[in-house]
Amino acid sequence: MSQPDISPSLGPLYRDHHRFLHGWLRRKLGCSVEAADLTHDTFLRLLIAPERCAGIIEPRSFLTTIARRVMIDHFRRQALERAYLDVLAQQPEALAPSPEERALLLETLVEIDAMLDRLNPRARQAFLLSQLEGLSYADIAARLEVSVSSVKKYMAKAIEHCLLFQHEY
Repeated sequence: MSQPDISPSLGPLYRDHHRFLHGWLRRKLGCSVEAADLTHDTFLRLLIAPERCAGIIEPRSFLTTIARRVMIDHFRRQALERAYLDVLAQQPEALAPSPEERALLLETLVEIDAMLDRLNPRARQAFLLSQLEGLSYADIAARLEVSVSSVKKYMAKAIEHCLLFQHEY
């Protein structure tokens, strides 16, 4: 079995800065185990996109920037999981989904969150106000202090984004 094509600069980057990055994350998180997971997730992102490793001038700054993004994703996922589990805890037992259904629902929520994160902030906000709060375009326009025409454009962009996302999966 052949080995994957790994960027030649990733090995030295990992070897020279893994300990630094783990320590930096441990100080930020206060947990060595989570720091180890996020350190590996940071290097995994580089492994997936090795072109990012080319021409790095400040490796520690580069790694902490990526690690900060990984940490933000981690916190967002934790918040999403907590919110989901809180809603589940409030449901009557007969309506609570099975562990398999919970895992699928949580995975879907994470995918939807990632999809919405790719929208520009105004389109995302308009879409959420429409879909979660049931506001009309006029109400959304008033809330966002924009024209109804702008809301229509935001919604068209968001719906197009949803359709493209649905097509991917």
